[in-house]
Amino acid sequence: MPTDVVMPQMGESITEGTLTKWLKKPGDTVSRDEPLFEISTDKVDAEIPSPAAGTLGEIKVEEGATVSVGTIVCSINEGGASAATPAPAAAPAKEDTVTPAAAATAAKDAAASTPAPVASGPGTEVPMPQMGESITEGTLTKWLKKVGDTIQRDEPIFEISTDKVDAEIPSPVAGTLTEIKVQEGQTVSVGSIVAVIGGAVAAPSSAPAQPAAPAAAPAPVAASAPVASSKEGLRSSPLVRKIASENNVDLAQVPGTGASGRITKADINAHLAGGATSAPAAVPVAPAAAATPAPAKPSAPAAPASQPQPGELVPMSKMRAIIAKRMVESKQTSAHVHTVFKVDMTRIVRLREKEKNKYEQRNGVKLTYMPFITRAAVAALRKHPIVNSSTQGEAILYNKNVNIGIAVALEWGLIVPVIKQAEEKSFLGVARSIVDLADRARSKKLAPDDVAGGTFTLTNSGIFGEQFGTPIIAQPQSAILGIGGLNKEPIVLTDKDGQDSIAIRSIQRFTLGFDHRIIDGSDAGKFMTDFKSYLENWSEDIG
Repeated sequence: MPTDVVMPQMGESITEGTLTKWLKKPGDTVSRDEPLFEISTDKVDAEIPSPAAGTLGEIKVEEGATVSVGTIVCSINEGGASAATPAPAAAPAKEDTVTPAAAATAAKDAAASTPAPVASGPGTEVPMPQMGESITEGTLTKWLKKVGDTIQRDEPIFEISTDKVDAEIPSPVAGTLTEIKVQEGQTVSVGSIVAVIGGAVAAPSSAPAQPAAPAAAPAPVAASAPVASSKEGLRSSPLVRKIASENNVDLAQVPGTGASGRITKADINAHLAGGATSAPAAVPVAPAAAATPAPAKPSAPAAPASQPQPGELVPMSKMRAIIAKRMVESKQTSAHVHTVFKVDMTRIVRLREKEKNKYEQRNGVKLTYMPFITRAAVAALRKHPIVNSSTQGEAILYNKNVNIGIAVALEWGLIVPVIKQAEEKSFLGVARSIVDLADRARSKKLAPDDVAGGTFTLTNSGIFGEQFGTPIIAQPQSAILGIGGLNKEPIVLTDKDGQDSIAIRSIQRFTLGFDHRIIDGSDAGKFMTDFKSYLENWSEDIG
């Protein structure tokens, strides 16, 4: 009977996902837990494993399609390859990866290195490790083993990514991987059980593992590629291997300064900065494999011209990569237009200066300009609901509530927590929400729901001194308001009698970025005119 494969739930607030790539085609044999397809959601990009062994049947969702969580994307016709059967045969080849890999994580995960020679009984539970005092959760990015595989103690079994570190996690015991509880791409709290290791394995202790090394040595002699891959697998992280692959570096030529000779990111970066790569070494190997391509080698001198520039090569963090992807997607999706309005904030500046000390004593929060700006935006959004709308395909969703996202700059990236139902909050309620969300963002205590559901975004780049910016819309929203710097400027004022005079006023520029597919210039202008008027003629009680 076929097994249906569905679009998985990748987080509490995730309702849909985009199937970006199929890794198998109909008729292909698939093992249980073998990656089937890739998906992209608002929070994560991940490979999705097969829930069963068999043959890939019908593909119901094509690449690029976005579907709801739970939608059937394909089916697996059971009766094909089994993930558990080949495991014993694969085990001997992996025995030589025990000790060096353990050294990579021993220093980072003291809690997980408690001596436990062999798994026995019902099984040993493997938890998500604590990778730092402030780390409360981690994302399981890749399984290095599958159910049924034989595992040595301290052999890496999965990779994780946290806000501060990416690492391979070693097995606390020797045995057989009997159950995977957390799938690739899922984020879980520290201490959550991610796998179970059972089936005691008495033979493959650390002592028998040593004779396996000489047995493995003759095989690499026949071809130098296994030597490099063996070294890469034994003494380097996925990050190091990725950097090496992108820069055509043979890791066998890179001295490792980490534990047990492990090649660290600093080692590979130092190697690249020195300008030494293994590209020339690849030339002798190619002629040995085939003499025919040799005449084509004169074109090789073009390669040295593209030597990497001296400097430190640092991969993007997970957060930065997601931000980059979302910004490009937004520019490709929305027809961005920006309009800049100059607002006289003198009335509000004077009110704040007069009330800020008493306000903080009375309410326990500092009186900043953000609550004023947020309240003005809410008032204007209620009068012009098209600016608070969202796009859904070729339809427009007029959102019932005004959920204001406020961008918070962090040392490691940018995050946009959301004030839900801001239209129902008082000035003081908005002020408290802004402080609460910003504090929790900086201390990494935001819940997934805190950054979901925004209908309009405020971004304050003016704190760095700029006059104004042209921000990118957060999809699927239709508009974003950029806040410029607040400065004193000479302004021409006209009194009721038509007489002009020059005065020094507190001026701030605001930029509305809007999606011209659904918001016309006149709608944007009316919105900004009302927003400006609300601030310049402030009359609301601040509490």
